[in-house]
Amino acid sequence: MAGTLGHKGQRGRAAPERAADLLVRCLEAEGVVHVFGIPGEETLDVSDALDRSAIRFVPVRHEQAGAFMADAIGRLTGRAGVCLGTLGPGATNLVTGVADAFLDRAPLVALTGQSGLERMHKESHQYLDVVRLMSPITKWNARVSSPSIVPEAVRKAFKVAESEKPGATHLELPEDVMAAPAVGVPLERTAVVHPRPSDRDLARAAELLGAAEHPVVLAGNGVVRGAAAPALRRFARRTRIPVAETFMGKGLLDVGDPLALGAVGLQAGDYAAAGFDRADVVVAVGYDLVEHAPRHWNPRRDKRILCIDSSPAEIDDHFVPEVELVGDIAFALGALARRCERVVPWTANQGLRTTVAGVLASAAGDDAFPLRPPRILLELRRAMRRDDLLVSDVGLHKLWIGRMFPAHEPNTVLIANGLAGMGFAVPAAIGAKLARPGQRVVAVSGDGGFLMNVQELETANRLGTPFVNVVWENGQFGSIVWKQERRFGRHFGTDFTNPDLVALAGAFGLPAARAVSAGHFAQCLARFLSLDRPSVLVVPVDYSIDIAAATGLGEETAPT
Repeated sequence: MAGTLGHKGQRGRAAPERAADLLVRCLEAEGVVHVFGIPGEETLDVSDALDRSAIRFVPVRHEQAGAFMADAIGRLTGRAGVCLGTLGPGATNLVTGVADAFLDRAPLVALTGQSGLERMHKESHQYLDVVRLMSPITKWNARVSSPSIVPEAVRKAFKVAESEKPGATHLELPEDVMAAPAVGVPLERTAVVHPRPSDRDLARAAELLGAAEHPVVLAGNGVVRGAAAPALRRFARRTRIPVAETFMGKGLLDVGDPLALGAVGLQAGDYAAAGFDRADVVVAVGYDLVEHAPRHWNPRRDKRILCIDSSPAEIDDHFVPEVELVGDIAFALGALARRCERVVPWTANQGLRTTVAGVLASAAGDDAFPLRPPRILLELRRAMRRDDLLVSDVGLHKLWIGRMFPAHEPNTVLIANGLAGMGFAVPAAIGAKLARPGQRVVAVSGDGGFLMNVQELETANRLGTPFVNVVWENGQFGSIVWKQERRFGRHFGTDFTNPDLVALAGAFGLPAARAVSAGHFAQCLARFLSLDRPSVLVVPVDYSIDIAAATGLGEETAPT
């Protein structure tokens, strides 16, 4: 045969396989569908190999956005998303998105180009020690210093990224190594091992619950990752223990479930309003300290704690578990439920749940303009199906969504909460739509965060990924205004002006509108959700209600 046939039907000349070709074959063996990034001079061979593969390389307009897209893929599929940058500024631009995946436990593999090995020992154009740069924000990272280690390095990068607790890994690809001849085959994927807690620990956990008078469950992102929501729901029904959720655990219990206490963590008073002040035993299930510090719900260190998680508990003076069930969360919940012969029924404080429901109910009659946050959330919930995806950016709107947006199913509200990096929503919505093409997607941004990655509207339009960008517009960094007003009685350094966001969206070729009333917002939202292309819906927002809503619940505790 005179040549080889590429995935686009182009016939190329036969040539010895390069390390770059072997790398891409290894990515294919890992099941990679998309690689998000920007090509560079030092990644020419990798880009060429991707072009000849079954993998779709998605050029983005900023590497940070590519990492956010990969992050969303990881959150929704459990398989590592992949992003690519070249050396120097390409690598540093990836950092925020990689760090976001690291702290939010989203499996991600970052690939960066690098100069040839022969010039790494001296000052050199665009050379930075990217391995050292990535070290604090990855679970594992390495330089691929020889073609012979490509299969091992790729397999390890994916295995570590996808193993609990998942997160980001990184491979540095020197250009001379990637261009060098290579001989090898991809290593076979192996299933991630989920250990199971021992019978002894299960018996101790059942004994602890049997002695409890006021137990409460605090469920977090680990339950979502472990696809353990059905097991958690069965556990709650059997034991009648009420369940509070973290922001990233929204939807683990349907918002209408009588055992659902609501999403806690915005303010210190949330926990008392959800019954934690009376609780004697807290069952922390998939709870991650990176979201909300345990000192807020265990300030006196007097709670007996049962920790159910995929890995041993983090060390914290306010989080010292009496019993730990380490391993597969769904298995542990099921096995524990079967052992719970005696659990004292009690009615936890429903104050938080009642407050949230009351605010949303009253919003139905609030026709004020600019719109207040509860009315926007109410219209979003009315327009969206149970399994539609809402992707929240970072800002004051995130706090409203985290506390008050009603969620029916897990992993239908994506919130950047560990690192809490602004600019998340637009690129993450692209990744979400690629991961879940059959579900409708809404991205909610403030006007500050929206403009941080607005360039990716071109990427969305080019890819044809339909989702609605809802932009809350107020010309301020609203969460900082709120905090400055509470601390200093004034705000400063937080105001800005916007371009005409509707005209800006139009310049990208997208349908767009600015809401002029609550009814108009609802009409535009319904229309844009029916489109087969991305769209932008700008809604002027009045945040003045926020300070009043905070009264009585104490200082804020959650990052915005």
